[in-house]
Amino acid sequence: MVSKTADFYRRWAQLEAEGVSPLYYDWALGVAADTAVLEVVEALPPRKRQPNLVFAAARAAGAPSAPYSVLWPWLLEHWGEVREITLTRMTQTNEAGRCAVLLPVLSRLPGPLALIEVGASAGLCLYPDRYSYSYATPSGTTVVDPPGGPSPVRTRCAIDADSVPETVPEVAWRAGIDLNPVDVRNETELNWLETLIWPEHEERRQRLRAAAAVVAADPPRLLKGDLFDVLPALVEEVPAGTQLVIFHSAVLAYLERAQRERFVELVRGIDGVWLSNEGAQVLPRAHDLPEVEKDGHFVLTVDGTPVARTGPHGQAYDALASYPEPL
Repeated sequence: MVSKTADFYRRWAQLEAEGVSPLYYDWALGVAADTAVLEVVEALPPRKRQPNLVFAAARAAGAPSAPYSVLWPWLLEHWGEVREITLTRMTQTNEAGRCAVLLPVLSRLPGPLALIEVGASAGLCLYPDRYSYSYATPSGTTVVDPPGGPSPVRTRCAIDADSVPETVPEVAWRAGIDLNPVDVRNETELNWLETLIWPEHEERRQRLRAAAAVVAADPPRLLKGDLFDVLPALVEEVPAGTQLVIFHSAVLAYLERAQRERFVELVRGIDGVWLSNEGAQVLPRAHDLPEVEKDGHFVLTVDGTPVARTGPHGQAYDALASYPEPL
C-alpha cells in the first residue's frame, strides 16, 4: 500500500507539479521516497491522501516554504495538526482563470445564457461575463473585456488565433451546486481557498482576491447537496428563453467511476449544452483521441466531444477540432 502512495506522489510530481511549482515538485518527490512520511499519509482515508490537499494542510498549519529536507522533520512533528486539517478540509480550488478556456465556447453560444456549475465551490467560475481576458496568440495579444469596461479580474491564456473569442457572453441566470459551498465573504473560507493555490503562484492569489470581491458584491445562488439530488430540480428553474449550459472543471475525478458514468447519463438527458473541463483520464471514452496526451493537461469537451486541450488553471487553450457555430 505504501508503494502505491509513493507511485501516486511520484506521478503527481511529474504530471502536475514539474515546471509548475518547484516547491511542490520537490515535496512530492520527497514524500515518494520517505517511508516514515508515507506511512502517516497512508493512514489517511484514500481521498485525503492527495498531495495538493496534504501540502495545503501543511502550509495552513505553518509549514516552512523550504526544501523537503527541512519539511519532513517539521511534518512528522506537526502531523497531528496537519492530519486534522486534511480530514476537515477538501480541495475546492476555485480558479477564476478557468473561465478563459470556457469563454471560446460560451461566447459562440446563442444567448442569453443560464449557467449551472457542478462542483462550484465559491462560484467564481460562474462569472465569465464579469472578467477581462488577455489571449496570447502567435501573432499577438487580444484583450476581451466585459461591456462595462476592464475588470479588476484579468486572466492570461495562450491560445490559437482561430479560437480567440470576440466578446463575453450575456449571462441572464447563474447557480452552482457543491457538497460544501464556500462563501467568499467569510474570511476563514477565503483564506483556505488562498492556501490551496500553489506557493509560487502569486498572480493566481491576486486574481482570487479580485474575483472574490466581484462575487461578494453580487453573491451567486449556491445549493448545498449531492449533484444527483440537486441538479434535476435546479434545471427546472432555468428561465425560459435562455440557453442552459451545465459545466464543471476538475470535479469528476472526485467521483467513483460508476458515479461518473451515472453523471454522464444524467447530463446527456438534459436539454442544454454540457461543458466538461477535466483531466484526460477522467472521461476516457470522450477523451480517447490521438491528440490527447496524458500529460497533466485537461480536456475540454462540448456535449462529450473533445474540442481542446487546456491548462489546468486556464493558462492555455489548444484546439483539437473545429465545431459548428452556433453549438
